[in-house]
Amino acid sequence: MTKVLFVISAADRWTLSDDTVHPSGYWAEEVAVPHRIFSGAGWDVTVATPGGKAPTLDQLSLGISGGMPWKRRDVKRYLDSIEGVLASPAALDSVDPEEFDVVFYPGGHGPMEDLAYDKTSGALLAHRLASGRPLALLCHAPAAILAATDADGTSPFAGYRMTGLSNREELLNRFAKKAPWLLEDKLKEAGVDYSKGLLPLRPHIVVDRNLYTGQNPQSSDELANRLVADVGRF
Repeated sequence: MTKVLFVISAADRWTLSDDTVHPSGYWAEEVAVPHRIFSGAGWDVTVATPGGKAPTLDQLSLGISGGMPWKRRDVKRYLDSIEGVLASPAALDSVDPEEFDVVFYPGGHGPMEDLAYDKTSGALLAHRLASGRPLALLCHAPAAILAATDADGTSPFAGYRMTGLSNREELLNRFAKKAPWLLEDKLKEAGVDYSKGLLPLRPHIVVDRNLYTGQNPQSSDELANRLVADVGRF
């Protein structure tokens, strides 16, 4: 059975440049849709967070920002069905990533607060990238690569083709004007060969060797299905 490590932020906020706090966490669609696709494919999914803390749902993701009402209802029903799994995640520093065929990071603003600075996660990402086995990051989750460094201080992701939430998409959020930094900018600073879709809020995925990235919540379905289709070739 294919085993996937599903790494979710444990943050419940995003601290802005003026030290105000934006309540945040994980984005509903980015957890619900891939989890359902992986489970439907018969994969064994292990949820982990920094410290084993239950992840926080960003309530904005079940509001108008989360899409059409029917879609939000469907996502909420699925999250309710895995409530027990989400309430009791493994601690990230207690899992052995070598036991997993796929490592997947969903987004939300939470990773901007914790995973971007989490050394355990950073080491996991660097090792996973070098292993040649599938690694996927969605929307804001590529922020986690900022905690991954080589011995010389450079990013192991430098030169890789990647995507992640664009500046244009981020700035659709009014509070983002107070962002301490924007993901697209930081990925480029890390040496990533960044790309984005022609239109904002449309599905866009990038695959470079064993690295899979999706630009936004709308990419959740395509990214997860691409992983399911490709995993047998690794």
